[in-house]
Amino acid sequence: MNTKELLALGVPRGPMIQLAQRTLATAAQQGIDKRVIRGTMHALLDDPTPYLTDAVFGTLAMAWRDYAAGTNNYVPRETPAPFQTWGEGLDELSLQQMRNACALPIAVRGALMPDAHVGYGLPIGGVLAARGAVIPYAVGVDIACRMKLTVLDLPTSLLEKEQDRLAKALETETSFGVGATFRKRREHPVMDLDWSFTPVVTRLRDKAWAQLGTSGSGNHFVEFGLLQIEDAAVGLAAGTYLALLSHSGSRGTGNEIASHYSKVAQQMHGDLPRELAHLAWLDIDSGEGAEYWQAMTLMGDYAAANHALIHRAIARHLGAEVLLDIENHHNFAWREEYDGEEVIVHRKGATPAAVGVIGIIPGSMATPGYVVRGKGNLDALNSASHGAGRAMSRKKATETYTWASARDILAKAGVTVLSAGVDEVPMVYKDIHAVMRAQCDLVEPLARFDPKLVKMAPAGERPED
Repeated sequence: MNTKELLALGVPRGPMIQLAQRTLATAAQQGIDKRVIRGTMHALLDDPTPYLTDAVFGTLAMAWRDYAAGTNNYVPRETPAPFQTWGEGLDELSLQQMRNACALPIAVRGALMPDAHVGYGLPIGGVLAARGAVIPYAVGVDIACRMKLTVLDLPTSLLEKEQDRLAKALETETSFGVGATFRKRREHPVMDLDWSFTPVVTRLRDKAWAQLGTSGSGNHFVEFGLLQIEDAAVGLAAGTYLALLSHSGSRGTGNEIASHYSKVAQQMHGDLPRELAHLAWLDIDSGEGAEYWQAMTLMGDYAAANHALIHRAIARHLGAEVLLDIENHHNFAWREEYDGEEVIVHRKGATPAAVGVIGIIPGSMATPGYVVRGKGNLDALNSASHGAGRAMSRKKATETYTWASARDILAKAGVTVLSAGVDEVPMVYKDIHAVMRAQCDLVEPLARFDPKLVKMAPAGERPED
């Protein structure tokens, strides 16, 4: 069926006809006979009810049912959902994005962390609880981006006396940037999980395997540093240790999944105002919502596998044993309960910080990061910042700074940079100490990590964060 035929059947231009065309294409890809497709489409447009749970036509049937009933017209909340902010001087665009999110009919409550800056739909550092729905762009384009820290049984003196040995381990065992792969594919049980539950995930499996164990661009890094443990609750006795810290996510696979399902959500909510288009949601109990949730969960496992392989490879390269492992997601959605109701909590660039939960909040390449313990602040939806947060855009950074500008700061901090773009110099980030003070009611620092040997994607890479 072509566009002319769909229009003749009463399918309106815009998101609805796009969804119909996508459904027809999916049916054809699955080998359904053209006559069956045509007959099904005619019957569905006459009465969508029998097709609401159909694996191929279900999403279109639900959208057509709502369209026919006139119930898919966007109506904002009569009163915006409440949200609180942490930190001083948050930029107005981030605040407006948070207000937009809290006007959604599915919004329950929100929070904005002190590292906040503008993102797609929900700002980076934004936390949003939604009722019965998941918003792909409120999770983020780098699904399940996460932190991982391991403490190695090596002397801290290696950072000065044998830095070349540590640098070789980083250079040999990591691969950074858009499309980064290893010559020989790495192995992990995550590739044995179910990747067949939806065509988009199935199609991306080979790409995911090719990039398994690699790191992204933008603010993603792998670095050695000194971990000063103040509280044994971290998992080791107080003292100073050699540690490895990494920040990366689900690579190009997660990005494509995020983009795909956000487009699906936008097609289903084409009545959203332009400024809310990137906040389009999927009902969690719908076929597409369940697909996205399963894909997001798989990307969580995949991102964790990437970090596991990086840390394992570097430890083996150095002949080191791991004394401690800590890790957490910060671009994800969770089913949680607040005020006696289950909601979907989106943490886009925000660290889980329920009571007693251990997490990692990095600074910049020349400023400290912290291992923290959550205090369980319900006003913040049990969340904290995911880092220092950018103080300026990447474009402004490249226009403002050169590596010469950062030389003294890096030297004073004793930091060696193996590779990175100038848009990641320390000056483009907010003051991590101010950020930590602003969230003292959200988390308690247990240990401090000071970077000393840093590897990021080389200059010129398109950011994935």
